[in-house]
Amino acid sequence: MRQADEAEFREFVTARLPILRKSAFLLCGDRYLADDLAATTILKLYRNWRQLQRSERPDAYLRRVLINTWLDELRRPWRREQPTAELPEPAAHLDPEQADRVTLLAMLAQLPPRRRAVIVLRYYEGHDIEETARILGVATGTVKAHTHHALAQLRVLFEEPAQQAGKNTWRN
Repeated sequence: MRQADEAEFREFVTARLPILRKSAFLLCGDRYLADDLAATTILKLYRNWRQLQRSERPDAYLRRVLINTWLDELRRPWRREQPTAELPEPAAHLDPEQADRVTLLAMLAQLPPRRRAVIVLRYYEGHDIEETARILGVATGTVKAHTHHALAQLRVLFEEPAQQAGKNTWRN
């Protein structure tokens, strides 16, 4: 890469790194994996810098690379968790705001990858339906359907703890 291109690449990445890391975290729910995803995305952008320069929408290109990198990572067999009967350590006590954040991240983790990507792009990054469809390379109807199903699933997941709490309440 030429020195001028490298300076331009650094400027591009530096400006977008915070949102890239946050989006990666919302997609995967793990701070360390999010950093790995961001680094891998940056490496892929570096390799294809000329193509990115020719792109009319470099931010959409960046998001598409991030989502594809995350989906590729999900397919890797060594990332699959092994369930155990007991937790390795006791849960830490969280203040209510942290508990809500942990609950939301746990609910997002239960969504299928494409639905989760749609929720992150639409409600965290604030893209409209058409832009989300362009980023994901799907039809607007697909985005609408994924949004509808994801929100319905999140509502059910949100109501389950409330229903469980209601069943466990002492009544005279």
